[in-house]
Amino acid sequence: MRREAASSLRRPIGLRARLTVTYIALFALLLLGIGWLFRRTLSGILQRDAEAILEEEFAAAKSYLRFEQGRHKWVYDPADRDESRVVQNLQQVILLTDAGHRVLQISEDYRGLDIDPGVLWNSVASKNPQDQLKRNRNGTLYLIRSGLHHGNLLLSVGRSLEANERIVTQFTRNYVGGVPLLILAVVGMGWFMAGRALGPLNTVSQAARSVTGSNLSLRLDRRGANDELDLLIDAFNAMVDRLESSFRQIRQFSVDASHELRTPLTAVRGQLEVALFTAKTPEQYRESITTAIEDVDQLSQVVKALLHLSQAESGQVTLARVPVELGQLVEKVIEQFQLPAEAEGIRLECRVDPGVVIGDRTQLQRMISNLLSNALKFTPAGGSVQVQVVAGEGSVKLVVADTGCGIAPEDMPHIFERFYRVPEAGRAPERGLGLGLSFVDWIARTHRANVEVESRVKEGTRFVVTFRAEAEEEAATA
Repeated sequence: MRREAASSLRRPIGLRARLTVTYIALFALLLLGIGWLFRRTLSGILQRDAEAILEEEFAAAKSYLRFEQGRHKWVYDPADRDESRVVQNLQQVILLTDAGHRVLQISEDYRGLDIDPGVLWNSVASKNPQDQLKRNRNGTLYLIRSGLHHGNLLLSVGRSLEANERIVTQFTRNYVGGVPLLILAVVGMGWFMAGRALGPLNTVSQAARSVTGSNLSLRLDRRGANDELDLLIDAFNAMVDRLESSFRQIRQFSVDASHELRTPLTAVRGQLEVALFTAKTPEQYRESITTAIEDVDQLSQVVKALLHLSQAESGQVTLARVPVELGQLVEKVIEQFQLPAEAEGIRLECRVDPGVVIGDRTQLQRMISNLLSNALKFTPAGGSVQVQVVAGEGSVKLVVADTGCGIAPEDMPHIFERFYRVPEAGRAPERGLGLGLSFVDWIARTHRANVEVESRVKEGTRFVVTFRAEAEEEAATA
């Protein structure tokens, strides 16, 4: 039980819960901020209203108050009820002193404020009326306005702000009491909205869990909103497309590799069986063994090529990044193919411009050799193979063109696949490993070069590999 409780405590909080908690926290902060702003605004409005009313009462008190022959008196009509009530209200919170700080009149409410008249005289002497806030012994807040009257009297009139504080307190209590109810309502709404928003994510998650090597046909339908979730669905479908393509290539690679390895193994076994059961003389044994060794060499070439291509594509082959004069490298490789081309009756032509690229000399030489070997293989006697290096503005192009049998349109998408060999019309595929153009494609990609192929059946094929010039390459890698 303790282990289960501990594991439940360590269980990560789900995204839906985190989104809901975040949403509620932000909403609660927003409510508190709005409440504080409303409370401050309400308090300010009530304060300004009280100041305006007190200013009117202060002016009214000055109009009713007279100071004659050293004595003060309130001048009003006692028979007028309204006027009498106004004067009585003015005298509820009032202080009147002379220049000697002698109190001439003070109300009980004002007495409870404990305000020193001397301090008031110092604050308002020869100044405009001054306002201040003061609490009495009971904690009730008063707004006091003090000023000079007739130059030798200090008049101080007050107004209780108890009603204002009560309004603000009641608003605060109501607001704070209503916030939890709003938060509870938003909790439910946030949980529902988070679940609805994460619904497509759960669909993608379930679909991802159901993807296996034998089930790669699954695709998700777009929602049509063109939002982030649709982008996620597009990314998922594209990922499954890539997986399906990769699995298809792996299966095809397994079939092709098995076929390529089985053929020389079968030939070796056949030659050894012939030697074992039929050979009688040393010459017959030697002939069978020689043929078996040739087949073993072919098997070794297949394995070696596969291993090198696998290492290359997995990043285990380290490439040098040095300036290479492509024209000189092409001329050197063509010298090696000149005699075999003449022996097959094929004219091998070369025209190069000076052009420097940044790359690995060994791999570039392999690319040129594979392209030339491929061109000579499919060019009949009497044909020609032309090799050019063309230096242009910011680029260097390697062009290998032949007048061979060409490539059919249905074969063009597959020529860079491993073990794929283009058949000639009416003939079986040419003998070879079928890995040459795969190496060409990899070398071009690792050198950030672009390979273009143009071909017409019975007219010939043209490969164009475009490299960045040395200055452009250095600028791109700087």
